[in-house]
Amino acid sequence: MNIKPIHKEQDYQSALIRIEELWGAQKNTPKGDEFDLLITLVESYEIKNYPIAPPDPIDAIKFRMEQMGLTKADMVEYLGSQSRVSEILNRKRGLTLKMIKSLYKGLKIPAEVLLT
Repeated sequence: MNIKPIHKEQDYQSALIRIEELWGAQKNTPKGDEFDLLITLVESYEIKNYPIAPPDPIDAIKFRMEQMGLTKADMVEYLGSQSRVSEILNRKRGLTLKMIKSLYKGLKIPAEVLLT
């Protein structure tokens, strides 16, 4: 086992190939330990080099609606009137603080997502 930090894309690709080779290795064995270390290194490299931007607030609302099987009519409870719901979901009006609090409490959408 020759583990070293991942500094460049070539190191990253090599680590991914080795992880694939080690997939399914038993824990607490030399191969299992190598697998765990490589996963940690790859994760660290990805966080630094491939950051994931937070989702768009409206996309997050639509995603939660889909997850929960909610319709636009159901969103009146969180956003106001039917016309207000349409304006918000069509990006013609921004979310108010009251709406953000309501979505956070009622639908468990993280406030930091809704505030972006």
